[in-house]
Amino acid sequence: MRVAHIHFIIVTLVSLMSYQAQAADGQNLLDIYNIAVSNDPTLAAARSGNLAMQEKIEQGKALYRPNVNFSTDASRSETDIRYLGNNAIFRNAGRESFDTFGFGVNFTQPILRKENWVQMKQAETQVSQADKQLMQSQQDLMLRSAQAYFDVLLAQDQIDLINSQKAAISKQLEQAKANFEVGTATITDVNEAQARFDLLRAQEITVLNDYEVRKRAVQAIIGRLPSRFATVRQDLQTRPPAPMDMEQWVGLATDNNLAISIQQEALRLATQEVERMSAGHWPTLDMVGSYTDTRASGSPNGFGSDLQNATIGLRLNIPLYQGGAISSRVREAIANQQKAQDEVEAARRKSELDTRQAYLNLTGSVAQVQAYEQALNSSQSQLDSTNLGYEVGVRNSVDVLNAQQQLFSAKRDLLQSRYNYLMNVLKLRYAVGLLNEADLSEVNERLVLTSQSAH
Repeated sequence: MRVAHIHFIIVTLVSLMSYQAQAADGQNLLDIYNIAVSNDPTLAAARSGNLAMQEKIEQGKALYRPNVNFSTDASRSETDIRYLGNNAIFRNAGRESFDTFGFGVNFTQPILRKENWVQMKQAETQVSQADKQLMQSQQDLMLRSAQAYFDVLLAQDQIDLINSQKAAISKQLEQAKANFEVGTATITDVNEAQARFDLLRAQEITVLNDYEVRKRAVQAIIGRLPSRFATVRQDLQTRPPAPMDMEQWVGLATDNNLAISIQQEALRLATQEVERMSAGHWPTLDMVGSYTDTRASGSPNGFGSDLQNATIGLRLNIPLYQGGAISSRVREAIANQQKAQDEVEAARRKSELDTRQAYLNLTGSVAQVQAYEQALNSSQSQLDSTNLGYEVGVRNSVDVLNAQQQLFSAKRDLLQSRYNYLMNVLKLRYAVGLLNEADLSEVNERLVLTSQSAH
């Protein structure tokens, strides 16, 4: 026993050291999700709700178990009685005081109660629905963690791009001032470069604030401020959602989407509620029994008593008329059943739409990444050509600044498209109801921690 305890302590210390080392080196997407699993309040609330719902099973079983009650009473009586008639002389008249004490045990064992039987089935349906809701909360957390993670990455990239732009324009500004001093450039070139530099400083305030806000969004999920994040690999390979086409993904969503499954459970529950309300017309049969022990030191007649009584029997109750309440409840349940049926159809259509959108977004993001990679190459070539033209005098400083701006815009758009691609991979899996940790791990493998990840 002590060896097992020591082993547990060693494993705990190793895990803690591993986590601390990991925190020092940085965090990737899977790290953030694993922390969120233990700290996200939304998932914690879903777990507590699921745990509470599990008790419905025991509550349903209790409906067909015996109901036993114990009762006791004690009293003291003061009486003053006069007897009238020819036999009054044989009775004690006047004031009397006596005590009474008793206790009893009653039990009821349901034998035939259709309403209770249906409630047991409803409890099973409620638990099944709660399990699916917990699964959906877990998938929601994966998606929320990934979205918050990539939002921080984008903010990090914007800071890096702003710093790179500042360095490039600062160099251009220095060159423009030097050329102006020797008379080879006009004051316009200096003013243009200065205006671009000042604008970047203003934009830097915005992106730094945005970065802090997005870090706080991660904090709301994991309960602490994140450290530096791993970024997307530069050699990221994109691929379309093969091998299935869009309609096959839609069919997969019809079978697995959790929102549809939850609404189907709600429909099953509503159908059972119609059956339960209709059971109000059914007779009920119970086994009943009791045991009582009552002792009195006296009575108004002057005699005490010591009575024990045990009874057992069957109780049949046949409802005849209850003011139309049962029929009204049945009609209400039928209307709610139709409502649940309509909500199933609404969930199915929304699932189809979400799946098609996720499929098209993923397909489009694949092409978008490739297009922005080409645009980045073209922008770099344009900047190189513009710099060369500026050196030989056929281009001015404004042309260079514009080419630099276009290059950094292309870099920003490429990074954004890569994040969109990875998010769309997860969103498609989420839309069909099959998002799991393996999918998160697959996306995580496309991240790498670099020295530029720290801010």
